[in-house]
Amino acid sequence: MVANVLEVNPERLWDSLERSAEIGRFRDVGLRRLALSAEDKQMRDLFVEWARTAGCTVEIDRLGNIFARRPGTDPSLPPVAIGSHLDTQICGGRYDGILGVLCGLEVVRTLNDRGLQTKRGIEVICWTNEEGARFNPPMMGSMAFAKVLTLESVLATTDDAGITVERALNEIGYAGPAPVGREFDAYLELHIEQAPVLDREGCDVGIVVGGYKTQALRLTINGDTGHAGGTPMAQRRNALVGAGYVIAAVNDIGLAYAEDEGRTTTTRIESFPNLAGTYAEQVKLTIDFRHIDADRFKAMRAEVDAAIAAAAKKANVEIEVAEGWSWGSELFAPECIELLKTTAKELGLPYREMRSQAGHDAYAVATVAPTAMIFTPCFEGISHNVNEAIELARSVPGANLLLNAAVARANR
Repeated sequence: MVANVLEVNPERLWDSLERSAEIGRFRDVGLRRLALSAEDKQMRDLFVEWARTAGCTVEIDRLGNIFARRPGTDPSLPPVAIGSHLDTQICGGRYDGILGVLCGLEVVRTLNDRGLQTKRGIEVICWTNEEGARFNPPMMGSMAFAKVLTLESVLATTDDAGITVERALNEIGYAGPAPVGREFDAYLELHIEQAPVLDREGCDVGIVVGGYKTQALRLTINGDTGHAGGTPMAQRRNALVGAGYVIAAVNDIGLAYAEDEGRTTTTRIESFPNLAGTYAEQVKLTIDFRHIDADRFKAMRAEVDAAIAAAAKKANVEIEVAEGWSWGSELFAPECIELLKTTAKELGLPYREMRSQAGHDAYAVATVAPTAMIFTPCFEGISHNVNEAIELARSVPGANLLLNAAVARANR
């Protein structure tokens, strides 16, 4: 670092991460902190306590999105926002989303340490249900904020137990009074990369210039149920067999496109009646495919559609296809990307430009405010896994970039 620049307190940041890691601990090294669960409430309460102790005012909107604002000297100006999420996957790690929120809090704490004021306020955000592990789709809070989803549809969404988002918010006390939506001067999000590029290259800072085009499809496969032993093979309309053909074909498509950054997978399967001794009448699948290149994405989509049709014919079943979430075509603001590049150069921080292979709240916010993202390394790119790991020394450069860029933007 060069002289006369701001630096976060690494030990304090790590202590905050370690405190977070105690809430919802799973398999010793990981986290299970599903959105709007008791564990999520406990972590939210701690974040709100920390934010208020740091002098922030805290507002909570109808969907439980938390906005902790450090005031600026000109309250008429919209704030610079920093955000991510505190919920995790079922077998989640300690840093996905969490690092971004706590780095935002560390920005506030560092400014307090220095007694520095900014012209614009700085607002640290915790978005509701980024992961989509309990309620689907993912990025629910930020997408509703950006009017991609309606408030009513989100509140009515249910988990596997039939509990609505509205009920869950009320049960944990985070159905806030603030309306959904507000103005930002800019939005910055720091996140672990969730891929191995930075780790393998030995680079500690990624400046995200865009994302992979991503599409989810929800398939309903309809056949007939029957006896697993008595029904002749030629008469069977086994929905699970149709699902198997789809799953294998979709994976093969991903392998065929892997050399130029294609990705495919089946993420969820539900089978009915799902019993021994009978074959399936109905199966629901969620498939996910991504590509960095728009034309190759279209070609991949055509192959996926053809594979679904072929699977239906081969298994003698009907397959209904509904489009699920989609993202990755949004462009981050050139002015914010340039701010990150310029600040990194001023700080003497090497960086690489990169695309995000995962989805983030920043994608939704980018549709309503100038937005950019910073990536920091995670060990071997392991994420959505209890073995997710980071090194503090390799995370601090990104945190310092976030700090100095946010301050520069806030003093415009």
